[in-house]
Amino acid sequence: MNDETTTLAASAASPDPAEGLRAVVALRRLLERLESIQVESARRQGWSWQAIADSLEVSRQAVHQKYNRKRR
Repeated sequence: MNDETTTLAASAASPDPAEGLRAVVALRRLLERLESIQVESARRQGWSWQAIADSLEVSRQAVHQKYNRKRR
């Protein structure tokens, strides 16, 4: 974990709801970026939508709908 992630994780556990919720939003955005990067990498390496879905523990339809660039 880098310093920013460690700080966000600590802030998410804050007793101050405003601080905690801001940290949760920032962590959610970070997670979305990381997931997108990894899905794109997997597709470039020839992974099927099903293999990606299995790794993310979601349905093939969900991951395909979220990341299929042709539909956007």
